Amino acid sequence: MKLKIKRYHLGLFTVLFSVCISLVSFDFSDQKTPTNSQELVKNILTSIANIKTLRYHLQCGERIKGKMHHTQSHVKLQVNPRKLYLALNGPELLWVKGENNGNAYVNPSSFPYINLNLDPYGLIMRKDQHHTIHEMGIHYMGDILKDGLLKAGNNIEKHFILQGEEIYNGRACYRLSIAFPDFLWESYTVKKLETITSIARRLHVSEYMVLEKNPSANWYNDIKEGENILVPNVYAKLTMLLVDKETFLPLSNKVFDDKGLFETYEYLNIQVNPTIAPEEFTKEYKEYHF
Repeated sequence: MKLKIKRYHLGLFTVLFSVCISLVSFDFSDQKTPTNSQELVKNILTSIANIKTLRYHLQCGERIKGKMHHTQSHVKLQVNPRKLYLALNGPELLWVKGENNGNAYVNPSSFPYINLNLDPYGLIMRKDQHHTIHEMGIHYMGDILKDGLLKAGNNIEKHFILQGEEIYNGRACYRLSIAFPDFLWESYTVKKLETITSIARRLHVSEYMVLEKNPSANWYNDIKEGENILVPNVYAKLTMLLVDKETFLPLSNKVFDDKGLFETYEYLNIQVNPTIAPEEFTKEYKEYHF
């Protein structure tokens, strides 16, 4: 992110070792081998629903103002109550539900050389980011998949296509494409108290994509009741997933809109449901520098 903190995303560290999946406290034995895309998506959603904690490295690419920007981060996540620790090459971020008035603790590891309390939806943390820290993790992807199933209706096998298998970073994966060639922009009339963020959340589309498409809006809350804006009819024109054959969790996610590649997320060294000590979600933890 700006403020010389570098971009903290999500987004999705150069990993110097190969990917490995740690199957901690997670039983995949009751999930049958999928024979079609519908069964594969069902297994993905089941695996996501069973996640309680995660550790992983994230390599992220996001198109910002026409250019792809890349970040790398290390993530610790507890789902409920939600707790998140995020580390880049220096900067650190900690967010815990119910603490710090909803703000994130941020150690910028650079000027102004003091710890900051920042709003995840504020200008400093939100600028030039496709997502906020509240979408960090795989559950947000699960919500997009569910919406895609609804929009596919009775034509699931037309839009969700199981394209075979491949090896990705040493892991056997299913290759799944999700195609909506009728991706288009539609006019939407803003209702009372709505923001670009609230509209995008309800429609399950990218808020950054909507903001970028409507240059009259300078920020996510810079729209008014009765105003007409453009929103996409689906999240993406094409999504390419590589899904681990053993865990049924996506390891690679490439998203395309009507302009081309929009965002990419690679989940490396995933540990599923590891034990994360409570102190690892505090500023005082010995390995942090808040």
